[in-house]
Amino acid sequence: MKMELIQPFINAADAVLSQGLRSPMIIGNLSMEEEAYRRKGIAALVWLTGDVEGRIIFDLDPATAVRVASQFAGAEVPESDSLVKETVCELANQVIGNAITTLNDQGFHFRVHPPVVHTSERGSEASEDTEAMVLSFETQSGTVYMNIVLRYSRQQREKETAASA
Repeated sequence: MKMELIQPFINAADAVLSQGLRSPMIIGNLSMEEEAYRRKGIAALVWLTGDVEGRIIFDLDPATAVRVASQFAGAEVPESDSLVKETVCELANQVIGNAITTLNDQGFHFRVHPPVVHTSERGSEASEDTEAMVLSFETQSGTVYMNIVLRYSRQQREKETAASA
């Protein structure tokens, strides 16, 4: 996975989380994993198709999700409230939308599928030619995780190969 594809997501998460939570954010652990993703709490899944394809999972443990939803709502929100899941999906939408805008400005073309609440215990597995980059962002409300699996589409790889020949 190329850093040129990942950096816009890191930058977007930094901007959205720092501004939305009105507090500083620190990038925590960054790792590459080949196993299936194990959901930590309330997660939103977004698929991308186009020049670059793959998926991003935006994940918050339940307590963090409640604190973040409460911060955005301006009032305490119970864990059972649907607003908690909606907030996680909206955060994913904002982060991914900002990152995709940056990548579009670099000439990539995408179709971004709407965020859906990711409910399975296991996420989709990375394929043999792709690894997942797992990032954690430490906020005053708790840790936010982003799991990214992206690769150039076959057509994009063929364009790049032809251009470099």
